[in-house]
Amino acid sequence: MQTNKQILPGQTIGIIGGGQLGRMMALAARHMGYRIAVLDPTPDCPAAQVADLAITAAYDNMDAIRELNSVSDVITYEFENVDLQAAAYLEKEGKLPQGAFALEITQNREKEKQLIKKAGLPVPDFAIVHHGGECEEALQNFPFPAVIKTCSGGYDGKGQFKLTSKVDVQPAIDFAAEKGHCIIEHWIPFDKEISVVFTRSQSGEITYFPLAENDHKDQILYKTTAPARVSGKLEEKAIHAAGRLAEEMNVVGTFAIEMFVKGENIYLNEMAPRPHNSGHYTMEACNISQFTQHIRAICGLPLGKIELLRPAIMVNILGEDIGGTLKVMQEQSEPFVHLYGKAEAKTKRKMGHVTFLGETMEELDKTIEQFEEARQ
Repeated sequence: MQTNKQILPGQTIGIIGGGQLGRMMALAARHMGYRIAVLDPTPDCPAAQVADLAITAAYDNMDAIRELNSVSDVITYEFENVDLQAAAYLEKEGKLPQGAFALEITQNREKEKQLIKKAGLPVPDFAIVHHGGECEEALQNFPFPAVIKTCSGGYDGKGQFKLTSKVDVQPAIDFAAEKGHCIIEHWIPFDKEISVVFTRSQSGEITYFPLAENDHKDQILYKTTAPARVSGKLEEKAIHAAGRLAEEMNVVGTFAIEMFVKGENIYLNEMAPRPHNSGHYTMEACNISQFTQHIRAICGLPLGKIELLRPAIMVNILGEDIGGTLKVMQEQSEPFVHLYGKAEAKTKRKMGHVTFLGETMEELDKTIEQFEEARQ
């Protein structure tokens, strides 16, 4: 059940999840005049620091969910592992325009891949296994390289590993025996990875942000470049695929789909039913950010027309990068630095991001090189 009423400034938006995405949603909403309530188990989490009300409780605590419902006019979430019982309750209450279905699909890699396949969209070959014996059988004729992942949970490379040859078969069997429900996917030798970040309103209107090109280090997103360096024909394919899935899933709000590019072909990888790390560049590079557009969608407001103001590169700041980045902040005025207010800097933990704007991609590439040298 989706709400179609407009939620106006002065009313309260509830956010499930208090991390950096919740924080940036909250900041965008506060600029528009909304009040913010956040539910998160961690006191003084990033989103709570900019909220009017913080409810400190587990995400599946139904008493806390009911409290959030009582103080909010509309509710959204910043991550996909929301308790489905809680989501169904909030949807029934008419407070969750995004609904529970997108969460159900994106929480489970099997359901995600099956839905993509059902929609007639390109996806790498895959097999579903539930234990070590099924894994052994599936790998007998499965092409290498491949990757095995848990069907639920896992992010930034966690809960998965790559199989390069038959030497990796036994470790994969052991992995499946330990984890249970897993997916084995053919590893596409792709040229690049792109993201399609879009927003769909409650009435079905869709706006697309410029395609972004992603680079990873140690399976964590390191850098996003926009616009992606792809042909117009491939861009059309990617946008068509995203629109097809948006309609199939009745998406509301900002949504992201990661895709592999091989030549002029695309292969859909994973989806995120909320604003995405690869869309952070929109905060400076576009006339309207992925967060503002998301707030407009869940509040039943018309979506803004998207324009790319200047090419951009966004670089993530991990725990091990924070000292060097602060040094650059003190010495240079060019980068747009966003820090998330996390209490402790841990290795590989996303602490913030930096966005650079430029006139050309060549100029931006040089700027990133200089930035990396300066923060060593």
